[in-house]
Amino acid sequence: MDLNNEITFQTGQIVKILKGRDAGQYAVIVSIEDSRFVWIADGDKRKFDGAKKKNVLHLEPQSIISSEVVNSLQESGRVTNGKLRFALSRFVSDKSKANQKGD
Repeated sequence: MDLNNEITFQTGQIVKILKGRDAGQYAVIVSIEDSRFVWIADGDKRKFDGAKKKNVLHLEPQSIISSEVVNSLQESGRVTNGKLRFALSRFVSDKSKANQKGD
């Protein structure tokens, strides 16, 4: 795998955490600091106000971008923890349905 190819991360994008204490869990990008670091939250253990700064090399981007999170961040600069939890639960349930279908 060539890591020199820039993978672009977007606000509202769901990511899988690959390294650290929360490895294997999913979170939502709530802010992008620069090309190397993003701020993530899940609305449960990691609230919006206590977002975690993560190196993008420790994250696996998913193809889903939550429009509710993006709209809320654009309108008010904030997002509720409930919206973060809702976006993640919908993603996880969609993923489990795809796995049940034999995808």
